[in-house]
Amino acid sequence: MDDAAFREQFKPVHVPAGFDQAGNLQDKVVFALAEIGAGTADAVSRKLEALEPDIPEKEIIAKVHLVLTGLYKKGLIAGNEHNSGLVYNLHKITQANEGSVR
Repeated sequence: MDDAAFREQFKPVHVPAGFDQAGNLQDKVVFALAEIGAGTADAVSRKLEALEPDIPEKEIIAKVHLVLTGLYKKGLIAGNEHNSGLVYNLHKITQANEGSVR
């Protein structure tokens, strides 16, 4: 992978200013996640269903899981393990770690 391909693959996530039904799936998923603040893939799917009710529910759920998992694995969005699974969010680290390295 050359530098240009790497930069394209790992560019920061951009939160769209508004929901665009003609937009790509990643933008829609990121917008839905930003709207709810934090949530599981199922919660993001429900928000996306509310924003775009014409798409079949099963189709949305599968695609949202793929997008969120891909962004999380690349380190482009954050997530925390909970009993209900991974809770995704767009939070950034705002405080330095207080541990030490030996």
